[in-house]
Amino acid sequence: MGCLAVKTDRFFSHVEPFMQYRKTVYEVSDETLRSNRTDLLLFERFLRKRKINTITGPAVMNFQVYLKKQRDNSGASVNRNIFTLRSYGKYFKLAEPESAQTLPFQDVLKIRMGYRDGPHALNIDQIKRFFESLNRTTCLGIRDYAVFGLMYGLGLRVGEIHSLDLENLNLEENTLLVIGKGKRRRVMHLSGELPQILAEYLAVRSHFMNSQTSNALFLSKKGNRLAIRTMEDNFKKILARSNIMTWFKVTCHTLRHSFASHLNDEGVDIMVLQSLLGHTTPKSTQIYIHPSMQKVREALEKLPAVVYMNQLFETGALKLKFQSKSRYRPKLVDVGLN
Repeated sequence: MGCLAVKTDRFFSHVEPFMQYRKTVYEVSDETLRSNRTDLLLFERFLRKRKINTITGPAVMNFQVYLKKQRDNSGASVNRNIFTLRSYGKYFKLAEPESAQTLPFQDVLKIRMGYRDGPHALNIDQIKRFFESLNRTTCLGIRDYAVFGLMYGLGLRVGEIHSLDLENLNLEENTLLVIGKGKRRRVMHLSGELPQILAEYLAVRSHFMNSQTSNALFLSKKGNRLAIRTMEDNFKKILARSNIMTWFKVTCHTLRHSFASHLNDEGVDIMVLQSLLGHTTPKSTQIYIHPSMQKVREALEKLPAVVYMNQLFETGALKLKFQSKSRYRPKLVDVGLN
């Protein structure tokens, strides 16, 4: 008869072999491995802080509650943490089959929720302000313009841009080969200003260190493959200069959301949108199939009653007096400082 639970100290004894196994056999990206390591470390700290000595079902459920309530993680983030524990638990069972039969991770229910109120997107004017805030008179500025241009122009993830090599770009045919999640490949067509933007970057890429020896498309100022953290930090700095104010937090991924939302506003078919975003099923794409605030506003403006009221305002037949001080002031988040 197997043991009732796995000891905490024993459970975390195979983390390094697990990381090496995933990297070697499944060719998992370095970014995914960092996320896996972070998830496992978070779970370990949770157990040790509460002096939980065995991995039990209640311990895992309490960990879910901790992530959701105390860390205020989204459903997607909580699910990712549990998925990491499941993957590691499977590896642990292979390494120690006799002591790991009671690991509870497979029985933990998935939180069926994604974004709490839909993915947030910037409007067209905000997108313009962001790109106008980029300094294109320097090599680094030209590089960042190309990086964020791909995030918005093609809806690419930061990880997808991080993994781009020179050979992925074909300016003769205006195509870009993108390696997405699960090593899935998709060929993206470069349209609009993207070919010119990328051509400008390639013209200055030779000024970066290691440009002759590195196969990475985007290089850092030290000549390394441009890191995801660097892209995120640069995004925050540019956002601060643009002085864009929103009620939600804006990140690099917001450019991808904006790409999808704006195409949806233009009536692009969901199957086309799914292909562009690199989703495996339409279910992941459906979160973007909703009217934007701009579309809702335009629809409301066409209501007969609203049209009539606007006419009264324009002719001066109706006037409103406002208090000088409002009791309610909506709180805005300065996204440039987050």
